[in-house]
Amino acid sequence: MANLTLSIDDALLQRAREAALRENTSVNALVRDFLGRYVDARTRRLQALAAFEAMAAGSHSASSEPWSRDALHQRS
Repeated sequence: MANLTLSIDDALLQRAREAALRENTSVNALVRDFLGRYVDARTRRLQALAAFEAMAAGSHSASSEPWSRDALHQRS
C-alpha cells in the first residue's frame, strides 16, 4: 500500500478527526473510503454516458422539420 501526504486545513482535519472518532474509524480510512466511492461513481457515470452515446449513435430517428414550442406542448 502506498503512502500519501496531503495538505488539509487545520479546522477541516479537526472536524474529520471528530467524525472518524464518532464512527469508530480513522481519518485515513475515511479518505480511503471517500476516494474509492469517488472513483467508482465517476467510472459508473462514464460507463453510463458511453452506453447512452452508443445507443444514440445506433438510433435512426430524426425529425423531418424543426420543433416549435407550440408543437411540443400540443395535446393530442
